[in-house]
Amino acid sequence: MKDIVALVRNVPLFQHLKDEELILISSLFMERNYKKNSIIFFEGDTGDELFLVKSGTVKIYRIDNTKQIILTLFRMGDFFGEMALVQKGVTRSANAETLEPSVIYTLSRSMFFECMERAPALCLKLLEVTMNRLRRANEQIHDLTFLDVRTRILKTVYQLSLDYGEVRQGQTQITVKLTHQEIANMVGTVRESVTKVLQELQDEETISVDSKIITIIDMPKLKSKVLL
Repeated sequence: MKDIVALVRNVPLFQHLKDEELILISSLFMERNYKKNSIIFFEGDTGDELFLVKSGTVKIYRIDNTKQIILTLFRMGDFFGEMALVQKGVTRSANAETLEPSVIYTLSRSMFFECMERAPALCLKLLEVTMNRLRRANEQIHDLTFLDVRTRILKTVYQLSLDYGEVRQGQTQITVKLTHQEIANMVGTVRESVTKVLQELQDEETISVDSKIITIIDMPKLKSKVLL
């Protein structure tokens, strides 16, 4: 119980809750274990649950014709599926799949509404979180429309370093393992383009890559390339 309470306490949606409210809502989550490459839900499925990642990595993606487009990644402490809490019977707008063995807590819509009756501020917080994610989605659309492939790759690597980076000995290591194809799916390009740009960055010692782990050696240089 302590683990789920500590995890929920750090979720933006629930940070404002009192201790007794945190304990109550934490007790309503159910724990599920997923193997690597497990489908959590498909686009078009009816949704009525919020998901909270305890461990592992989940990718959210859509299929455009036969091409996979990764919209975002979620790791420990992240949550997704919140739109299912807003409207009954809403269908999933994308697919969710684990990239590695993952432990995920789920909260049903009916349970969430019980909590909202006791803590009405949850409704406003949910709206705030949803709007922030909508802004992020709009930025992705802008990038795909107006930025060239090389700039999109650079920006994606930089954003990954902000979202999943850990500073170690003055360098920033992106802690999620991604193949060149998965990065290409995030950028909306082909694997060969990602391989070329990453190799260029390695040759000029801006980054290093080892066993799918990208380390930013020179963050100011990478940032300057993105902001050009």
